[in-house]
Amino acid sequence: MARDSILAQAIAEQATPLIGAQTDFDLLLDRIGDARFVLLGEATHGTHEFYRIRAELTKRLIREKGFSAIACEADWPDAYRVNRYVRGVGADTEASDALVDFQRFPQWMWRNADVLDLVGWLREHNDRIAEERLRVGFYGLDLYSLHASMGAVLAYLDHRDPAAAKRARERYACFDVFGEEPQQYGHAVALGLANDCEDEVVAQLVELVRRRGQLLQRDGVVAEDAQFEAEQNARVVSNAEQYYRMMYKGGVSTWNLRDTHMADTLDALAAHLERRGRSAKIIVWAHNSHVGDSVAMSHRALRHEITIGHLCRRRHPRSTILVGFTTHSGTVTAASDWGGPAERKRVRTALPGSYEALFHRTNVPSFLLLLDDLGEATAALHESRLERAIGVVYRPETERASHYFDVRLPEQLDAVIHVDETRALEPLERTALWDRGELPETFPSGL
Repeated sequence: MARDSILAQAIAEQATPLIGAQTDFDLLLDRIGDARFVLLGEATHGTHEFYRIRAELTKRLIREKGFSAIACEADWPDAYRVNRYVRGVGADTEASDALVDFQRFPQWMWRNADVLDLVGWLREHNDRIAEERLRVGFYGLDLYSLHASMGAVLAYLDHRDPAAAKRARERYACFDVFGEEPQQYGHAVALGLANDCEDEVVAQLVELVRRRGQLLQRDGVVAEDAQFEAEQNARVVSNAEQYYRMMYKGGVSTWNLRDTHMADTLDALAAHLERRGRSAKIIVWAHNSHVGDSVAMSHRALRHEITIGHLCRRRHPRSTILVGFTTHSGTVTAASDWGGPAERKRVRTALPGSYEALFHRTNVPSFLLLLDDLGEATAALHESRLERAIGVVYRPETERASHYFDVRLPEQLDAVIHVDETRALEPLERTALWDRGELPETFPSGL
């Protein structure tokens, strides 16, 4: 452990303490330079400081670097409602209204106080920009919204081309027997109890893309956004169909399909922004497990899993910056089981041998560390160590098995932001369970 003490001291000397000053992130912005894609991670899906710092960085990237869009680990149709609001082209009058469509578990990831503040700031920022195409957008990268995306495609075609809408309804009717639960569709197909809908959803996507020119020629360039939204929803339907069909087969297919979909969506969004005459500079908000380069994450590399961070680095090698977050202890908003209610849970202190425990030993409460110029003293960071990852479910009782992985941090990320003690993200729907928080281990004696 003496070696770690020396290493921790070297990190403390190299790192930039975060003290709430305007200059806290100047070195990171210098490192970002002219990069077009900045991926901001998180070690949990429920930590206030991660969201707050990402929001601070996002605002600076928009104001000082000309970034034109935020793309989140969120469903496309839900995020697009926010996009309309922040760009001043939707029906919602309040930021809270724009977040209403985030109803699928886990709501708190996007229906929380920090995102509400950011959405309000984006609207105020955009209201000062006269030309609508130059306003900053807010988009989703994920593929879970099978039924919502089908509904959005139909709504678009009902308005643009009723005959095409009729064909789309006939194709999408393939899912009707399974109701609103796509898992039932995947399970039935895997058991051979139903035919898949692959041909139908692919045909719908192909028709929509093929007829883009006709639709835009008739409706004008101002319809480009609506057409792009519809095409992306059709892509979501196609990839979601494949995702739910694969999820019962095991293996890495669903992980790779999901992260490839997110990377493809990012590229499609960049191309769309360029067609609209806008610089395609995009900020991504997602978990470290997606943002980090999978080559440096042994559990992913061994299973041949890929991440959006890996794909973005390979597709845009000189234009991608990956930033991750870590914490040693505190509280987090998470569920005990998938689909469960949001709870305010205590984050156990980091395990010995982890990056988080090493960073705790620096005695710096919060800091930024650039990982591409560590110097000889911190070269040991290249050795594989444990890194914590808490998703929407947190099970402290199986902490090591459920929430730690071996990682080579300087290969995984370009920079890391460590906040030693963090607190739980505040959901917009606070419940008595969340307010009470996790009972202490000494309950009821208090000893």
